[in-house]
Amino acid sequence: MARWRRSRASRWEHFSHDADIGVRGLGPDLAAAFEQAAVAMTAVITDPARVAAEICVEIRCEAGDDELLLVDWLNALIFEMAVRHVLFGRFEVRIDRRRLYAKAWGEAVDAARHQPVVEIKGATYTGLKVGRDETGQWQAQCIVDV
Repeated sequence: MARWRRSRASRWEHFSHDADIGVRGLGPDLAAAFEQAAVAMTAVITDPARVAAEICVEIRCEAGDDELLLVDWLNALIFEMAVRHVLFGRFEVRIDRRRLYAKAWGEAVDAARHQPVVEIKGATYTGLKVGRDETGQWQAQCIVDV
């Protein structure tokens, strides 16, 4: 039930940037914001609802602060997508003292069904921000290079 409430309070969005695309995750806690930032990144490529949860990949990252951890997390996902030729549509993140433990579920890219729009090259430090907004909700964002 708590996981359901958390997912209902979480969302993702894109924001404008001159040449690339901003991804933003919002949630009641840091882990939910990171999950939603990953969904926003998938949504740059395709509709996340089109991605089935057929395979699960575990990802671990560690960084000196939350902002660097976000970039490492998204770049780890980009690496896994490129090497495995998959898209991810569902994420479960746990963060403990700037160590991220995650599972990402997805499936092999199917060009006809997923209709990928772009290829993401990397998450950048541009527009990088992780913290609470004025309402107390967590926000995690950066620009992704397409």
